[in-house]
Order: sequence, then structure tokens, then C-alpha cells
Amino acid sequence: MNADVTVCGLGYVGLVLALEASASGLKVTGYDIDQSVVDALGAGRSHIDDVLDDDLIAMTTAGFTATCDVAALGRADVVTICVPTPLDPAGEPDLGPVRGAATAVAAQLRPGMLVVLESTSYPGTTDEVVRPILEQGSGLTAGIDFHLAFSPERIDPGNKVLTMAKTPKVVGGYTPGCTTRAVEFYSRFVDEVVHAKSTREAEMAKLLENTYRQVNIALINEMAILCHRFGIDVWDVIDCASTKPFGFQPFRPGPGVGGHCIPVDPHYLAYKARRIGLRSRLIEAAEQVNTVMPRYVVSRSAAMLAGHGRRLAGARVLLLGVTYKADISDLRMSPAYEVVRELRTQGAELSYHDPYAGGWSVDDVPVTCAGDLEPALRAADLSILLQEHAVYQPEILSTNARLLFDARGVMTRSTDEHVEVL
Repeated sequence: MNADVTVCGLGYVGLVLALEASASGLKVTGYDIDQSVVDALGAGRSHIDDVLDDDLIAMTTAGFTATCDVAALGRADVVTICVPTPLDPAGEPDLGPVRGAATAVAAQLRPGMLVVLESTSYPGTTDEVVRPILEQGSGLTAGIDFHLAFSPERIDPGNKVLTMAKTPKVVGGYTPGCTTRAVEFYSRFVDEVVHAKSTREAEMAKLLENTYRQVNIALINEMAILCHRFGIDVWDVIDCASTKPFGFQPFRPGPGVGGHCIPVDPHYLAYKARRIGLRSRLIEAAEQVNTVMPRYVVSRSAAMLAGHGRRLAGARVLLLGVTYKADISDLRMSPAYEVVRELRTQGAELSYHDPYAGGWSVDDVPVTCAGDLEPALRAADLSILLQEHAVYQPEILSTNARLLFDARGVMTRSTDEHVEVL
């Protein structure tokens, strides 16, 4: 069965792209090497927040199919590569999934096809890594026999307003002709498509976006630490600074950074810099600040507990919200993992409450899932708010928690002695 586009990789990026393309009238095939993902999608069960089971029904009706058959990569005019780009154990870029996907596409590549890499990576990946694999594996030449481009994903999990269709799409081609072909494709289902000068500018734009957030989050996290030592309310400082109508964008402190972008993407930029003999000092410093925040939250919580005559060792500690973002189920690289590790080293008895996360483990050791929120709050010696899910209303927290450390600023208006805010 032929398709207009085959999406290679059906995760948080690929499945959303498949949804938007399918809704625009394009015939979409999804390819993934994970049989369990393909089977679940075939049964109408989505594994990500931004694609509902009802969406899958509509996609299937429109002709969407998911498969592990690699031949599907050659049955469409367009292939988008949407595979993970994680870090290896040494914190270096792991392009294994990208190379694997490119190798699979190369074996199916036909003249006239468009191949687009959406996976975030360092500038030069499309030209220096993907292009040689495609050309050597197919015998075809990019820019002449087939089109090649990079278009960074800009998905904001849980955002129902700024969907993929409503978010401008940056596109950079290996040649001007490649850019034109890619722009034509994305214009089918995205309202605004932005032309980058080349693949490298498009790749760098993605890294700039997320490094900007990493650096500014680190700045406000460091400000929170300084303000606490100065006896200053950082949240009031932010509110005051935010009244400036120019030259300031508010960021808010928290227990660290998480998700698929901010903890990872700056590493790709720093890696590329090192390869040409440069050090990205500001980026490295920002990572160090954000990395220490889970430990800082635990130290502040321990100090709060000590102020009431208790130690963390043996204390019943309840973590509230362990996903990396509010009101979604995504746990990828959540700072809650590091919070748990630190609390375990100090002997705390841990449990967690999160309406979006069930059966959560850290380092293959399960964390006890608390029951109903209010009894769980009353049973804990100390509750730590790590994520501002809507269910965590200030009145409920203040009324039921014995001691509450708020790492998200939900309780900034509280004057209760048993509540402390980051």
C-alpha cells in the first residue's frame, strides 16, 4: 500500500506529525521498530498525551496504518525521520537511532523522494551523518536524485492551543531545491513555514531555542538560591520585574529541568563546539546550576524538617507530581528522579502522588504510590511539591499537609508556618 508520507519513529514527535498530516488529507504510514508500539496503535491505543485514542480512530479512518515492515519506507514520496537523539552514558550525543533510521531509509530510497530529519542534533548532522548514509546505501545523490532537508520539531506536550499546525515550522534544505520541496510538503498541514538558509541554520535554530531556555532557567534558579540566602522573596522579585514592558521575559525557578529537550539539546551544541576546539562556558555553567537543583530542593526540605525537630532519616516524605511538566504523563528525565535518589541516600521513607503517573520506579526500585491526595498529605511528615498539576490546589495542600515544601511557587501567597516556598 502506497502513502503520501511515511513517518519513521512513532514517539512524541512522529505520532503527532502523523496525526496532523493525516488530518490534512495526506495518506500516512507510520513505521517503528518497536512491535509493541505498532500493535498498540493498531489496536487503537495511544502511548502519548497529545494523540488520543479517538484521534487514532480518525487517523485509521483516513488511511493511517502503523507497521514494522521496513519496506514501508519506500512506499511514500516523503519520509520523515523522527527518532530519539539521546545522550550516551558519558553525556555525549548518541546518534545510533538516527544512523539506524537513515540506513533503513537508504535501502528503500527512490529517485524523487524527500527525506526530512526532524530529530534534534548538532549542526551538520543532516549533511555530515545522514546524507552520506543515504547516498552510499542507495547510490543516489542528494539534491539531484532525491531531496534532503532538516526541520526541527517544536512540539510542546500538553499544549492544546499551539499545536504542530499552529506553530511555525522551520525548514532548511541541503540545496535550495530541497528547501522548496520540503516547504511544499509541510505547507500542507502547517499554517506557517519558515525558510532557513540551509540544514545547518535549521539545526542550530533548534539548539538555540532550547539552550536559551536552559540558560534562563539556570539564571532564575541561581537567583532563587541567592534570594533565599538574602532573605528576599524571589517570587515577588519576579512579579515586580515582569511589569517591565520591554527587555525582560519571566522564567520561574523549580526543582530542575526535564523532558526531551532542555536537559539534552545543549549537550549536542557543547559537543559540536568541543569538536572544533571551543568551550561553551555559559551553557556548561547553566547545566551545572540546573543539575544541582534537585539536591538543593532536598537540602531545603531537610532544613525545614529539622526546624520542626525531625530528620529526613526515617521521615515519611510524600512527593507531589513527578512528571516533568504539569498535567501530562511524560516522565522523561524528570528532576523527580534525582530528588528520589537524594532522599534515598538520606534514609527517607518515600511515597508519591501523581494522577498522571502510575507504577513509577527509580533505578528499577518502585516508589510507593500513595492513595487519595488528602489522606496521603495528612500521613506524611513532609510533602514536597515538585510539579504544579492542577489537582494541587493551595487550599487542599495548606489544609492537609503537616509540612509542605513548595518547589514550584504554587503557595507563594501562603503565610502558614508549615509551608515554605523555594
